[in-house]
Amino acid sequence: METELRSSVEKLSRDLRVASATLTNDEARFLVDAYYTMQADRIRANNQVRQMDTEPHDVLGWLATQSTLLEKSVHAALDVYSAAHSVGARMRTVRGVGPVIAAGLLAHIDITRAPTAGAIWRFAGLNPDLEWKKGQKRPFNASLKTLCWKLGESFVKVSNHEDAFYGKRYKERKDAEIAKNEAGDFADQAKAKLEKFKISKTTDAHKAYAGGKLPPAHIHARAKRYAVKMFLSHLHEIWHKEHYGVAPPAPYVMVHAGHLHKLEPPF
Repeated sequence: METELRSSVEKLSRDLRVASATLTNDEARFLVDAYYTMQADRIRANNQVRQMDTEPHDVLGWLATQSTLLEKSVHAALDVYSAAHSVGARMRTVRGVGPVIAAGLLAHIDITRAPTAGAIWRFAGLNPDLEWKKGQKRPFNASLKTLCWKLGESFVKVSNHEDAFYGKRYKERKDAEIAKNEAGDFADQAKAKLEKFKISKTTDAHKAYAGGKLPPAHIHARAKRYAVKMFLSHLHEIWHKEHYGVAPPAPYVMVHAGHLHKLEPPF
């Protein structure tokens, strides 16, 4: 009986994985959000169990096992979904872009509504000057913004690998930003930050801004955003070519702002 039950569950899992290739974008977006929620819940629950003074009850172990299995099942579904899309498969050749992030980008971005890479940047909330005033509709997609943050963190984690194209761009940009910061090039931005936001005077961040410098966390975020925006530009280029058969207009920052050459997409 147990063998038959296990066989049925395994067959159901295989059938669901096959069916995952036909997920709609709405369904994929839901699963991506669900995956990260389950992942966060598992990490939090495991931390709580480890902090218990007594041996955890068997029920807690059972619950942890079931949660892990469900999380892996959702991951498997998103693996199939992202691999079934040619652009998704190409994204996944990039060091730092896994099945879940690729699935999220596929599900959130509509290439027919993104004539330029800048349209994707705005939709993902990657314009640091974008203002969202009280009472106004959010001018970006919160889930996509979070996904891009995770993508940036992934590029940071793989940045020491030789084949980490965007991880290397992050490190190069960070080194350049640090040099400019030390030279005082961001003094005006530091002053504006203090004027615009209430930052506790007891924090290291306030000390940095008051001294005309951007704090390390700010530099880190800028370098990550640069790497992610470059990736999204390349993603837009290959997706646009595949969908329309022609290359898209070059992003503004790659045509102006002193850029002398364009880095080709590595995927």
